[in-house]
Amino acid sequence: MRSDRVTKGMNAAPQRALLRALGMTDREMGKPFIGIVSSYNEIVPGHMNIDKIVEAVRQGVLAAGGVPFVFPAIAVCDGIAMGHEGMKYSLVTRELIADSTEAMAMAHPFDGLVLVPNCDKNVPGLLMAAARLNIPSIFVSGGPMLAGHCNHEKISYSKVSEAVGEAHCGKISEETLDAYERNACPTCGSCSGMFTANSMNCLTEVLGMALAGNGTIPAVYSRRLQLAKETGRQIMELVDRNICPRDLLTKEAFYNALTIDMALGCSTNSVLHLPAIAHECELELDLDIVNEISAKTPNLCHLAPAGCHYIEELDEAGGIAAVMHEIAKLGLLHTDCLTCNGKTLGENIAGAKVLDHEIIRSVKTPYSSEGGIAVLRGNLAPDGCVVKRSAVAESMMRHCGPARVFNCEEDALAAIYGGKICPGDVVVIRYEGPKGGPGMREMLNPTSAIMGSGLGDCVALITDGRFSGATRGAAIGHVSPEAAVGGTIALIEDGDEIEINIPQNEIRVLLADDVLEARRKACKPARTPMVKGYLARYMKNVTSGSTGAILE
Repeated sequence: MRSDRVTKGMNAAPQRALLRALGMTDREMGKPFIGIVSSYNEIVPGHMNIDKIVEAVRQGVLAAGGVPFVFPAIAVCDGIAMGHEGMKYSLVTRELIADSTEAMAMAHPFDGLVLVPNCDKNVPGLLMAAARLNIPSIFVSGGPMLAGHCNHEKISYSKVSEAVGEAHCGKISEETLDAYERNACPTCGSCSGMFTANSMNCLTEVLGMALAGNGTIPAVYSRRLQLAKETGRQIMELVDRNICPRDLLTKEAFYNALTIDMALGCSTNSVLHLPAIAHECELELDLDIVNEISAKTPNLCHLAPAGCHYIEELDEAGGIAAVMHEIAKLGLLHTDCLTCNGKTLGENIAGAKVLDHEIIRSVKTPYSSEGGIAVLRGNLAPDGCVVKRSAVAESMMRHCGPARVFNCEEDALAAIYGGKICPGDVVVIRYEGPKGGPGMREMLNPTSAIMGSGLGDCVALITDGRFSGATRGAAIGHVSPEAAVGGTIALIEDGDEIEINIPQNEIRVLLADDVLEARRKACKPARTPMVKGYLARYMKNVTSGSTGAILE
């Protein structure tokens, strides 16, 4: 066992002395050491219950004969960080989480890890750490929030964001906005739609790194605690059989994840995180494979923000196993992939059933014949950009209009709230990419303002930043190369016609090559970030959004 280096032999006497200071006994010294990475904190609603999840994991580890050791991982709440400088610190925590977990696991040689994340960058960050360390590992999340209820409808956090725009333009009263605010987030857990956190928790299940139910069992259900106990027990089997993350995180497993991503209509951020996780496995997940998989994968679910259903309803309809079982009918999954319970994916989904075809549609009657995410390319984004196709109105699948250019999120938001954006416009927000932000801020506030102002079916937004999973509409992010490195998006001027064709996976600015080249030669950065500390180091080392914004 890896822990033998600090528990066995004469030379380990100093280490054992310190372990005895923890209250460890001789008997415990001979058992597997299991690290439990706890993302608990008191500021993130998705993490306020993780102490209970961790305690259940501890019970499972102890019952199965292991010795649990809890250590922390940080987590940012994207919703609280939204719309101010704090959002620059969201994506960047993914690397901090991976690095700090690596440091703890290597410094204290655990035999296995149970990773307990929940929110947006916390899940992929710990997946990256698990892949990098490649010691037996398993995940159990804190679980999704229940949907809120207001005025006889189910709502979520995204409803509040859009309601701000509605209040600004006088569509609703401040009293109505206050009612949404007070009722949208009724429990702990990751926000209740198919936003980034729940997208990644569901895909962790597909990747084989978590037991069935991880992505969908609500945070407040006792079944979540039962799942945590079983996860604690299961890590002991993984240690005993030496089943490691890279045995599960194969190229075929990532293809499975992208396939179910398309079926579910997950957050566009999944296309940022999956390549980064694959990179830690020394695998390349090229963006072109996204459209290839999307072209043959039907979209079976319209969960918020794309529709009116929520994660709790997906759980009641059979969960991720039921979605996989339905998609497997088309032969689109690699069912021989090994998973963390020691069985193949095919064995795991053999008995799954769709219990509500309103929530999970049949492959014969999908919402669309293509998947929920599309990668667009063209002279505006030679290296690609991403849109959540399943959350775009049919009228906006093809759009051509004049650019309204802004060099930061705040300026764009002020123009939207100020009534300066007209039907047909294409809002361009640049210098918000991985380097240009730095940190690739999410643009939920501008997209919500567009929707709340009633412009969602006639205005598009493109950015080298990214979007919250709660975003809906013709919102196109991750434009690469970004403005800060001289990408075409830096050359756009007010009034330039931009053509978007989502069915054809194309995005172009209608300018001749010689015009673009002349602008490129004259181009000077419109904004240079003045940052220090970790953000400065991140800006120096981060790569393009098209490669997952990994660090060199």
